[in-house]
Amino acid sequence: MEEKLEAKVNESLHKAEVLIEALPYIQRFNRKIIVVKYGGSAMIDEELKKNVIKDVTLLKLVGFKPIIVHGGGKEISRWVAKSGMEPKFINGLRVTDEPTMEIAEMVLNRVNKSLVQMVQELGVLSVGISGKDGGLLKVEKKYSNGEDIGFVGEITEVNPKVLYDLLEKDFLPIVCPIGMDKDFNTYNINADDAACAIAKAMKAEKLAFLTDIEGVYKDYNDKDSLISELFVDDAKALIDSGFIGGGMLPKLGNCIDAIENGVSRVHILDGRILHCLLLEIFTNKGIGTAILSRDERRYYNE
Repeated sequence: MEEKLEAKVNESLHKAEVLIEALPYIQRFNRKIIVVKYGGSAMIDEELKKNVIKDVTLLKLVGFKPIIVHGGGKEISRWVAKSGMEPKFINGLRVTDEPTMEIAEMVLNRVNKSLVQMVQELGVLSVGISGKDGGLLKVEKKYSNGEDIGFVGEITEVNPKVLYDLLEKDFLPIVCPIGMDKDFNTYNINADDAACAIAKAMKAEKLAFLTDIEGVYKDYNDKDSLISELFVDDAKALIDSGFIGGGMLPKLGNCIDAIENGVSRVHILDGRILHCLLLEIFTNKGIGTAILSRDERRYYNE
């Protein structure tokens, strides 16, 4: 009986220690804007999806101002295949012709509203929008090495007024990456690019990328070389070294761009790990890679 009581007390003490460890981070980022780019496997696995939404909702409830920017590439591919369309690729990028663009917009809006529903089931009011709403994301046609890849947009301007208005009214905004050009044509946008552009425009305190890898490695083939903290100069040197390749290269470029344009810190996290967002933001060790500006420090309980 005494052993059970002691175990229960120890468990309660551990929970209290976790809360105390989180306290300086809650104080530091209270009322601060945090942009979360949500994509990858965490959008496919229902259990992971629920936990990501729980994490972001908790951030909202403890005083942060989170904004979710989500992708949906795998879901778009599934619906394109179901429609019997043959996907076309140029330089490894999907060609988004007009029928594909129609499917992409429908799928992304469907994903968007499902996330809104999940947030509201947890007792937080949410509003789902696309980059079209309020002129949030203006784009121009994007080319791949000079080749036409269809309705894929490069962001030229961000008008964050609609997001500020939603945050002021205590809503949690959820954004899908669709924008318009100057002639009001609809374009699909890379979700990483959209999250980065929104974070820069709003001078967000944090930008977090949920990915399918653990973080940034000095050498991707050496899993012990995970870098937990990286300053911008070091990140540039890492790119120049040639060790960074594949999908991490543009992602790290977005991180550097965000830091150099007013975002205090950027996190690259493995969205396949339950509660990765909370572990990285609220614990001393974290679990991913944090990219920092030179005047930032990692921990707030020193």
